[in-house]
Amino acid sequence: MSKTSDNNYYRPLIDEEIGQLVYQGCSSTDWSLIKVSRDFLPDDIENCKFTGHIRLNSFNSSVELVGGITFKTGIYNAWLHNCEVGKDVLIHNVRSYIANYKIGDGVVIHNITTLAVDGETTFGNGVRVETINECGGREIPIYDHLSTHVAYMMALYRHHPKLVSALIKMVDEYSDFVKSDTGEIGANSKIINCNTILNVKMGQATVIDGAKKLKNGSINSNFEAPVEIGEGVIMEDFIVCSGTRITDATLVSKCFVGQGCVLDKHYSAVQSLFFANCQGFHGEACSIFAGPYTVTHHKSTLLIAGMYSFLNAGSGSNQSNHLYKLGPIHQGIMERGAKTTSDSYILWPSRVGAFSLVMGRHYKHCDTTDFPFSYIIESNDESILVPAINLKSIGTIRDSKKWPRRDNRKDSNLLDLINFNLLSPYTIQKMINGREKLLAIRNTSGEFATEYSYEKMKIKKKALDRGIVLYEMAIWKFLGNSLITRLLGRDYENNGDIQEALKNDTSMGSGKWVDLSGLICPYGALDILMKSIETGETSSLEEVNSALISLHKNYYNYEWTWSLDVLEQFYGKKADQFTAEDVIAVVEKWKDSVLEIDRYLYEDAKKEFSLTKMTGFGVDGQNGAREQDFIQVRGEFEENETVKAIKVHMKTKEELGRDLIERMNKSMQVSTPVNS
Repeated sequence: MSKTSDNNYYRPLIDEEIGQLVYQGCSSTDWSLIKVSRDFLPDDIENCKFTGHIRLNSFNSSVELVGGITFKTGIYNAWLHNCEVGKDVLIHNVRSYIANYKIGDGVVIHNITTLAVDGETTFGNGVRVETINECGGREIPIYDHLSTHVAYMMALYRHHPKLVSALIKMVDEYSDFVKSDTGEIGANSKIINCNTILNVKMGQATVIDGAKKLKNGSINSNFEAPVEIGEGVIMEDFIVCSGTRITDATLVSKCFVGQGCVLDKHYSAVQSLFFANCQGFHGEACSIFAGPYTVTHHKSTLLIAGMYSFLNAGSGSNQSNHLYKLGPIHQGIMERGAKTTSDSYILWPSRVGAFSLVMGRHYKHCDTTDFPFSYIIESNDESILVPAINLKSIGTIRDSKKWPRRDNRKDSNLLDLINFNLLSPYTIQKMINGREKLLAIRNTSGEFATEYSYEKMKIKKKALDRGIVLYEMAIWKFLGNSLITRLLGRDYENNGDIQEALKNDTSMGSGKWVDLSGLICPYGALDILMKSIETGETSSLEEVNSALISLHKNYYNYEWTWSLDVLEQFYGKKADQFTAEDVIAVVEKWKDSVLEIDRYLYEDAKKEFSLTKMTGFGVDGQNGAREQDFIQVRGEFEENETVKAIKVHMKTKEELGRDLIERMNKSMQVSTPVNS
């Protein structure tokens, strides 16, 4: 039973207490509606007005505000209507009133105008956000525990209407469940120097300092991962998740902001979804689906009507979602890890492949989904595709290493399930498709052509030939990694032992894989979940999330099934016929590919330490001052963290390959005894 309804916990005011409160400048329309805790004392309540049902606890401590100012907890200069006030709360200087709130223990409310709940509200739950397509059609209802994966299905799988309808119904049921005419302010929260806060629910340890207007939303802060809302912020129809910071006059309307996000420096967002660890500074977002680690730090950068994840948007990046015909009806997708350079432009509809770089302005609706790790460059108003070139880029590797380190989420309950793998069945299948397409283009056009055309893009001969080689190396790198991981850690007496070890643990994993905005899984496994939602077998959001967690945890089991299928196709031999010699052959291919790619990365990193890159260093110095200044600022090449990581990686992989080859050689010796 709650304290509010526990008659043994609260008691009426006695006449002496009422008299003291009146003497201290307090008033009430009906003192009998005020109930207080057993240890309540009226000493720390001054110049207050009470209306409606009021519950008051004791005030026995002090709090310290900015500048070392100490306040005795209590209620001073305020009007409270239908409120419950917890232990050791400070409420000071409320210019208008606080209405219909349950205020947790240790809360500080100082120098605000209005804090109220007006009638029944869902606190932002169930608000429809028109993500990806500005004209609607992909609206999804947001709720407190929305994950990027559930949002992905609701927004992008409209070709599964029963699935979308079932998920939306679940969210609406949750929204009805949390509907209330009373708001909550979690324990130890601080609301300071704010104007209007209307129909907002706040979790534990929330800090709101200087916000201008917050209306119809939930701030799901907790002690593990507090939320900070800063000065000048205006938000309406929103949900903000744990560990997030929104400050410096940021504007948010009809948005979901996921765990560990930062929106700052006058950022503006409307009708958009931001999931784990997104960052938005200075620029603008309109109808976007920002999957995990979507980052934009620059002025004049517009993200509009698109789906992104692991995106790094350069300054002045821009997309256009209408052709001045039927309005802003177009949309685009930039798959995980894509980047845009300064002043880049893409005309939607377009789709950019994973880990690709977009440079320049592109008007011809590019689709490079089967060419991951590529450059898309503008030259003379043409879109030039440079396949696979990003596999040689040290920047790509640096990004993949930094994402796990920059996980700002401190909450023990993570909403988004993130797979950080650079190479996975999702990207490798695209490379296989891309390699086949490049070979087909070359065969069709002839080897002596100097330039090829593909889907309104141009590909130079050198780039096409190099792309085929790079994709092959990456494919062998991935397949070899999977094989070695499978066979490591034990000895094999014969080929039968090897073949037994290669058997998959599950049939699930074959065929198409998808990136569910951070969660990489086989489409077949996802399809089973979707059908169970459509039939009602999976009927709650908790069950959906549990199934998604299972998909995430089983990634490596599923990956091996897929890898084994592809290894058999690519190597041209069934796994149940594999011998030690076959394993050695694959490991040799793997080793050559890994070391060659690492050498590319090493040489790419070396460019950052060339004399050209030292331009501007050693100002006013002579006789080697430039080099010395550069070393002091940037460090020695061989001591660079990324460079050292490459060298360690090369050494580790060589040893790994050598170890497995030795095991295979021993297996051959055991299975082929010398005649006596």
